[in-house]
Amino acid sequence: MKTKNFRSRLLSYAIPAVAFGVSMPYAHAGEWSANASVTSNYIWRGLTQTGNESAVQGGIDYAADSGFYIGTWASNVNYGADDVYSYEHDIYAGYGFETGGVSWDIGYLYYNYDKEAEFDFSEVYLNVGFGNFGAGIAVLADTEAAEGPGQDFGFGEAYYASLDYGFEVGNGVAIGLHLGHHDGDFAEAFNGNAEGYTDYNISISKGGFSFMISDTNVKGGAAEGAYDNDQMKFVVSYAVDVAL
Repeated sequence: MKTKNFRSRLLSYAIPAVAFGVSMPYAHAGEWSANASVTSNYIWRGLTQTGNESAVQGGIDYAADSGFYIGTWASNVNYGADDVYSYEHDIYAGYGFETGGVSWDIGYLYYNYDKEAEFDFSEVYLNVGFGNFGAGIAVLADTEAAEGPGQDFGFGEAYYASLDYGFEVGNGVAIGLHLGHHDGDFAEAFNGNAEGYTDYNISISKGGFSFMISDTNVKGGAAEGAYDNDQMKFVVSYAVDVAL
């Protein structure tokens, strides 16, 4: 993760897929599903997780009739030639429901990396959708990372807030607009940036294909070297979903 524009796979009662930047299963209630994708660049919250190289990703999800869901997802990552990161493995669970035309989703997400990294962490999240609009907040729950001088990695001390809007333009073509802000001591330590930052993107999708233009105002280490996270990025992806 140094993370993600989390797979936009929503439950059948949640908002359209183009509207979210958090990970949720794409499955009809009461069934298992699997997903796989290839992307030219793994972008999470506006930042590359693969040094601007390609990634192969996939996961398995279960959505119950009650609204409860659980799933797992994995991707290759690369944060530099001299680091110990090679993979990201996520486990998440939550509950989604709709009332009065508003969809709600609350859950827990655990990010697992190579053992040597000692930087696993978890978040709790809440997403709300109305029509084609979506809003979400994810806050730090816990981490195995050690705090540095002047840092606080306690519950709620880092967060990611996002706004999304998605719509179709015809012939199965969908447009997604996203705005997010990541801040807090842990967010800064994990990403290597000097302070909180804002990311924004526009995506165009049809079938399993998507094209995204993404940019940020990030500064510090996250914007330097091979990351180039302060530069506009163009990403092409293809994803398939299969009911099991």
